[in-house]
Amino acid sequence: MISISSNLNVMIKAVEKASKLVIRDFGEVEKLQISKKGPRDFVTKTDKRVESIIIEELSNTKKNYSFLSEEIGKIKNKDEENIWIIDPIDGTTNFLHGIPHFAICIALQSDKEIVSGLIFDPIKDEMFFAEKNKGSYLNNQRLRVSKKNVIDDCLFSSNHDGVKFSNLNIRYTGCAALDLAYVAAGRFDGYFHNNINLWDVAAGSLMVQEAGGIVNDLNKFNNNAINIRASSDGINDKMLKELKNF
Repeated sequence: MISISSNLNVMIKAVEKASKLVIRDFGEVEKLQISKKGPRDFVTKTDKRVESIIIEELSNTKKNYSFLSEEIGKIKNKDEENIWIIDPIDGTTNFLHGIPHFAICIALQSDKEIVSGLIFDPIKDEMFFAEKNKGSYLNNQRLRVSKKNVIDDCLFSSNHDGVKFSNLNIRYTGCAALDLAYVAAGRFDGYFHNNINLWDVAAGSLMVQEAGGIVNDLNKFNNNAINIRASSDGINDKMLKELKNF
């Protein structure tokens, strides 16, 4: 039996509630693909409604915690040392085009350190979560990063710029949060991305570390201009060498 904190329990309840809206609206998005207007405005509204549900749920039990969220930005409350970091739908472009690869993300930052992270893929029903010093999990199964140490055998993920720069074996999935969760699960061996936002990588960075992987120090970057390098411990040095000019 996994022991989880009250904070993580609240996070799970919040994403479970929000995911019902996401799943319903994703079904509508698929129908809107053939309309002239397309689903863009509809998806924007979904993003904001999901964010509102999560903020409301978290505020009900942790009334003084502050927020940093993709749509609404910063909300400063009495407690500015504990901050909920939210990405209501990471992989919005995938969602917009009816591609079932996106996630709801929440992280808790305490005294400038990520201590809890949750990434939920509502379509595949995969809930990734981690707490500091307690390990990473997928639907209650413990996660470990890949054990590969030959870089040519590895599979990486990045964005468009990363794919253009590197000759590594790379996938560009359009969802940073799930990319990092997949590194933690050993599906990917590494992930790298420049100028990304904190809400995209906060939960996943903790997940990789708690699964035995290595992530560079994100605190030295601005929240909206993070250069992240995350991988299994076995190929981290080799990956960084490949990316020294990226």
